[in-house]
Amino acid sequence: MIKLIKFLKPFTLSILLAIALLYMQAMADLDLPDYMSNIVNNGIQNNGFDKSAPEIMLKSDFDRLQMMLSEDEKDVVNQSYVPKDSDEYDALYTKVKDQEIVVLKQDDDALLTETEKIMSRALITVAALPGIDLENMDDFMLLQMGAQASSKYVETLGADLETIQRNYILMAGLKMLGVAFIGAVASILVGLIAARVAAGLGKNLRKAIFTKVQGFSNAEFDQFSTASLITRSTNDINQIQTLMVLMVRMLFYAPILGFGGVLKAIEKSSSMSWIIALAVVILMGIISLVFAIAYPKFKIVQKMIDRLNLVVRENLTGMMVVRAFNTQGFEEKRFDQANMDLTQINLFVNRVMTFLMPIMMVIMNGVTLLIVWVGAHQIADSQMQVGDMMAFMQYAIQIIMSFLFLSMMFIMIPRATVSANRIAEVLESKESIHDPVNPVNPNATGKGEVEFSNVHFKYPGAEEEMIKGISFKAKAGEFTAIIGSTGSGKTTLMNLLPRFYDVTEGKILIDGIDIKQMKQKELRSLIGYVPQKASLFSGSISSNLLIGDAKASSDVIERAIDIAQAREIIDEKPEGLEAPISQSGANVSGGQKQRLSIARALVKQPKIYIFDDSFSALDYKTDSKLRQALREKAAGATILVVAQRIATIKNADQILVMDEGRLVGKGTHQELMATCTTYQEIAYSQLSKEELS
Repeated sequence: MIKLIKFLKPFTLSILLAIALLYMQAMADLDLPDYMSNIVNNGIQNNGFDKSAPEIMLKSDFDRLQMMLSEDEKDVVNQSYVPKDSDEYDALYTKVKDQEIVVLKQDDDALLTETEKIMSRALITVAALPGIDLENMDDFMLLQMGAQASSKYVETLGADLETIQRNYILMAGLKMLGVAFIGAVASILVGLIAARVAAGLGKNLRKAIFTKVQGFSNAEFDQFSTASLITRSTNDINQIQTLMVLMVRMLFYAPILGFGGVLKAIEKSSSMSWIIALAVVILMGIISLVFAIAYPKFKIVQKMIDRLNLVVRENLTGMMVVRAFNTQGFEEKRFDQANMDLTQINLFVNRVMTFLMPIMMVIMNGVTLLIVWVGAHQIADSQMQVGDMMAFMQYAIQIIMSFLFLSMMFIMIPRATVSANRIAEVLESKESIHDPVNPVNPNATGKGEVEFSNVHFKYPGAEEEMIKGISFKAKAGEFTAIIGSTGSGKTTLMNLLPRFYDVTEGKILIDGIDIKQMKQKELRSLIGYVPQKASLFSGSISSNLLIGDAKASSDVIERAIDIAQAREIIDEKPEGLEAPISQSGANVSGGQKQRLSIARALVKQPKIYIFDDSFSALDYKTDSKLRQALREKAAGATILVVAQRIATIKNADQILVMDEGRLVGKGTHQELMATCTTYQEIAYSQLSKEELS
């Protein structure tokens, strides 16, 4: 995963904004139990009073109460209470009219807190509540009971406790709704940001892989199968996107919620913190166990998806062969095996995962019961308030949920890590063919003369050379043909010219310049290439031809169509050049596909043409017309033709004969018939002596 961190750089601000919103959401979620606790403790139990010292007291009562205080305590309360005119308060406190009163100042928090403690002890003592041990009571319970005593006192002053209580609960409820709304808005915005970051990351990764693959030579394609590259560009990136959504939404939120929940729970009751510690230890043990079981399996899943994609791709591309040989049953077994292997391992992982949620619920319910049991005893002993126990319970649930969120993310991490490593493997693969540091531009006045000078080539990882010491020149304006038995190295030799592979030894020159000194783009701009297996792209005939030159004029396109003998293909379709071409050219015949591929190369109007067995699907008449048109209308170009048929190359200016990677013959048809045994064997296997003369 670390290897892909750099792809998150464009989304730094979005992630920082998401973190800020997550903090806001977590704080809102952590505040809600506090509001609930206040509603229960202050709103319900204390009749809406959240202060442990009365807001207003009769001067006579205040003086009597001071008789119970020490000198230091008297100094504190005298600083907190100041005389006021009763007319300002007689509307709320109906029994203070025309009496001397003192009112509590609330502008100094430290002084107010100390005053509340002092007044709570005094009021509880005056109330003489049975079973109350003021000496051993903690400050929190002292303030809570002081608030109850304070509410009873102000009731004697004519305060309407029902109205005060209703107003307090209503205001606290509205604040609670406001906090919940803020948390909900933050959650929605984080979800939006997470989706955008994940989608943007996926887009950038797909682009990076596609761009990287575009620069691959055939050696890299041999390393990564097509099915694997497709899986890495789709399924693997989807795994990363899913994890990214969870990370943005939970990676920062869960720790804030969990840590904040622990602090809040301890604040409510430190004596019950052992319950949370016990739950956390059990959760960590279960998550670690699940992680240890599931992680090795996730490594296997992606490879099995590769295998399944490979089987499906081979079956679809080779459907005609499968049907022709009636091997549907065998292919079904192959697919069933790959599918079953993937299904079994997914079922295993999912079964492990299914245990997690029920265990979490058992722990959550067990913790709730334990809190109620312990909390009930503390409430009975006046060591805890009901609202605080309820808040503690909510915080415990939030802590467990934070671990559940993290466990969900950590469960995704192993599979996403495997996917990330597979993506990084493609992005970090070393390309075997590079542009030179100081490139040389092709000769602008050159005609495209090609020279192979003592060329050797060995496939990566192979023990023996495929091409062995081949030297020849292909002049501009000449028709150079290459022939040989299957596996003699003809196509390999042609793949060296556009640098699909690099030569192991020797040089390939174009107009006297080593092709390794040119940029690949510049080199390939000189070459019109028609591969052994004709390939068309989904679109139209026109869009396929314009691949040769996107700026080609209609005259150039028409000329290329005529030379390639593809006119009838266009004329027989109502849409003409805009006739649709399906994926891989499945809606045209093999011969039509070859002619359109040849026309595409001709549209480019390069200095060098490579036809790698590109006439094999053409009948002799069309083959002859096409070669004749090439000679007449592409006369200034260097033409290299790989062929299997003697009739195709019989009239070539130069014929190269290959056998087991070596050049065993070079010359015209007549010269080779007289001097080259290998050429003679090929020729006599195809044509009679009369046809060869």
